[in-house]
Amino acid sequence: MYHNHKISVVVPAYNEETQILKVIDTMPEFVDVIVIINDLSKDRTSEVIRGHKLFGTSKIMLIEHTINQGVGGAIATGYKWSRDNNIDIAVVMAGDAQMNPADLPAILDPIVNDVADYTKGNRLVTGDAFRKIPKVRFFGNAVLSLLTKIASGYWHVADSQTGYTGINAKALNAINWDKMYKRYGQPNDLLVKLNVENMRVIDVPVEPVYNVGEVSGIKIRVVMFTINYLLLRLFFWRLKEKYIIRNFHPLVFFYAFGFLTMAMSILMFIRLIWLWIAVGSIPEITFLIWLFCFSLSFNSFSFAMWFDYEENKRLNPPMTSRDIVRKPIAST
Repeated sequence: MYHNHKISVVVPAYNEETQILKVIDTMPEFVDVIVIINDLSKDRTSEVIRGHKLFGTSKIMLIEHTINQGVGGAIATGYKWSRDNNIDIAVVMAGDAQMNPADLPAILDPIVNDVADYTKGNRLVTGDAFRKIPKVRFFGNAVLSLLTKIASGYWHVADSQTGYTGINAKALNAINWDKMYKRYGQPNDLLVKLNVENMRVIDVPVEPVYNVGEVSGIKIRVVMFTINYLLLRLFFWRLKEKYIIRNFHPLVFFYAFGFLTMAMSILMFIRLIWLWIAVGSIPEITFLIWLFCFSLSFNSFSFAMWFDYEENKRLNPPMTSRDIVRKPIAST
């Protein structure tokens, strides 16, 4: 236990026969149970886990998927097990040993001290992030993080794609895990759902860990397109669910007007380019209409985002030293 809180670590594993033992062996003693979900691996992941000295004890729970469900589906399975077995805090750590166990107390402390319902590791704030993280992933993560801020309403989340997270029992019971996105967009999907349920989220600085023998299955171009489309759908779903159905907020008018004037601006810009090519000049009225529509669109979106920021500020407080109160760790 950790400060009288029962802790589970959910480990999604797919073809991790070379890394999974390192994850188990470096797990802190205060973790009550390691919930490993073997997502229909094609290698010896399951056999390696079963051969560990702790297998068969209460320390390791191995769940075997009969159908590959993706990393999001594996995490959902682990979350459901944690929810149904009265776990106080469930943490996610990857099966490829890319998450530093030394950062686990920092993930847990804001939840233990009741300043957050969900904590999320942030690899981008450390001085080593740009050097350690592959450049394509670094910039891709930065773009997705910006888009996730808009889609989720958590404007202080700066590393949306990291899977190193902690979640308390309240949030575990609030989310329908059967409807969780099952692939690499799972962290983004969960943030949106947590926002709709008014859960508090805090970013926690963690060490970026690479080149420890992990083999990435991520196809950057495919994932970027898929997650961008997912974020667009989630954005409109959150507006509908949170600001129309559950509690009406006038920011929906600003967003609606912003999209309308943006469409008009695009049409006028196309006309502007066509006239420039066709007749070699641009009528002043066409240019002024385009500029007017663009200005209205920009201002409408800005006001809408500001309203959203203010509405969700209490749910996404910035990390401070007061959020971590170090105490001796309870061993039982």
